[in-house]
Amino acid sequence: MGGILDAELFGTAIRQATPLILAALGGLLSERVGVVNIGLEGKILMGAFAAALGALLSGSLWVGLAAAVVVGLALALIHAVATQELRTDHIVSGVAINLLALGLSTYLFRQLIVPREEAGESSVVPTFGAVSLGGLENLPLLNVLLQDQSWLTLFALALPFVLLALLTRTRWGLRVYAVGNDSQKARMMGVPVKRMRYLGVLLSGALAGLAGAFLVLAATGQFRENMSAGRGFIALAALIFGRWHPLGAAGAALGFGFFEALQMRLQGQPILGVQLPTDLLLMLPYLLTVIALMGLLGRMKPPSDLGN
Repeated sequence: MGGILDAELFGTAIRQATPLILAALGGLLSERVGVVNIGLEGKILMGAFAAALGALLSGSLWVGLAAAVVVGLALALIHAVATQELRTDHIVSGVAINLLALGLSTYLFRQLIVPREEAGESSVVPTFGAVSLGGLENLPLLNVLLQDQSWLTLFALALPFVLLALLTRTRWGLRVYAVGNDSQKARMMGVPVKRMRYLGVLLSGALAGLAGAFLVLAATGQFRENMSAGRGFIALAALIFGRWHPLGAAGAALGFGFFEALQMRLQGQPILGVQLPTDLLLMLPYLLTVIALMGLLGRMKPPSDLGN
């Protein structure tokens, strides 16, 4: 077991957790202002497609990154208009966005990227390289954990602390909590509730799009159908498991990332002389997701005005 639980495994877990952290914190910003956001999966998927297409057409990773954020913002705007202007049920709107993203990304992939591959052109784009750790390279543990990590991963690791400071020490953060817990009272106190909700949902879309961009521009280098693979739902579970707190959500996302890395490590390795089936190992992250969503790890208290 000592050969399995090493620093390299935890470094892989951090990489696997990066899109989960970004998406979970995006979901937090939306749900903290009272808007349920189960459309994270669709925004990650369309963000990944936009990142791949943008980078392929322009030859620039930064254009791909910007395209992913713009697409995430566009889907978030649809969700905000549907829930705040048309008064659509938040769950229904989120499901619709997920279905739209799945169908649209598949159609556009087959129309725009597959023909390039059939013509012999590459659909692989360069990825963001590892950032220099500077003086941290002299610290053995951090060097192993953070080596070969892109700036997107380091950004994801720092974001929970920045977000916590903004939510607890700024006027904007106090307004976020006020809107999410009692929008009527917040409105009577002069807080622009609708504007706060739009902003929260849009920021959520931008971060989910960024999570999708990570899958292409920092992890795989290319887009494939349904490559989000349920990460939006796992991020939602991390948000709930983390009790709608930035550090809690990020910590839960790291936990899910660890289980993802662990199942990758255990494939092909017997445990106590027993070779576990691959399907059972692949189930580990999703099993913990189901447990979290069922509330089996304790009662989760969401923002009081969530979904209203």
